[in-house]
Amino acid sequence: MKLAVPDMISNSYFPAIAAIELGFFKEEGLDVSLELIFPVDKSYAALRDGAVDFVAGSAHSALAAFPQWQGVKLLCAQAQGMYWFLVMHKDLGARYGDIAAVKGRSIGAAPWVEMGLRRLLIEAGLDLSRDGIKIAPVPGAVGASVNFGLTAAKALEERKIDGFWANSMGAEVAVRRGVGTVVLDVRRGDGPKPCFNYTMASIATTDRLIEKSPETAAAAVRAMVRTHALLKADVSRATAIGRKVFPPSEAELIAELIRRDLPYYDATISRDFVAGMNQFSRDVGILKGDVPYEGIVATQVSKYWTS
Repeated sequence: MKLAVPDMISNSYFPAIAAIELGFFKEEGLDVSLELIFPVDKSYAALRDGAVDFVAGSAHSALAAFPQWQGVKLLCAQAQGMYWFLVMHKDLGARYGDIAAVKGRSIGAAPWVEMGLRRLLIEAGLDLSRDGIKIAPVPGAVGASVNFGLTAAKALEERKIDGFWANSMGAEVAVRRGVGTVVLDVRRGDGPKPCFNYTMASIATTDRLIEKSPETAAAAVRAMVRTHALLKADVSRATAIGRKVFPPSEAELIAELIRRDLPYYDATISRDFVAGMNQFSRDVGILKGDVPYEGIVATQVSKYWTS
């Protein structure tokens, strides 16, 4: 079986990567390999087309390949909350919490990920056209094997963009290189309150897999829950995993980034989250009307979220 991630050298989808590397999928009876497919809409297209069996990506982005949530379900969360950072070039003098720092600036963001930033700025009272805010793909972020956060940090360092909207690995690299300033960290309370539930890092699969093999879906959830528990008990294990799949410098950063994420490690997908994600999806024009909780979440595996 194959599990797709849209960004490999990142904390965002690390629980899914760790579940493979720790052998928890295998212990649950699943032979799962990892495949990097960027951007996230292509990961979900691969799921729809049967090229992969699971996607570990942003939950709302399932709508890229499964309109109105037809044919796909979320199995569990990798972590709670929208997980991207707004980082601006240090020379611009932006301060933490200063959303207006984006006015007149060019911000790099990945396809479908950029929707979160656009809606956040609107909810904060900004107007992209009036305020001269350009949100566009990051130069060089092309091809299925791109690691977006690191590519964004490099583009910022080279002054190809004024800022970026990406994961905390990209943010940390930019800050440590002395070129970036973190302006927003939504998961930890920055930005308008609804932003937290715009999306989350989730595990998704198809209705056909759940119908054909419900035990496979359940096993995937159990593997994720076991991964959360192990990392909470000993976050230093993240370093050994990182050394297997990351470049050396990023491998040495990952345990600290995961330590910061541990409070959000909860496999639950709540009704409040789904309501917030649906509202966001309607606001950005990727969902019409409402889809009930049971039409989005594989409720038959929910009993494993806290087991």
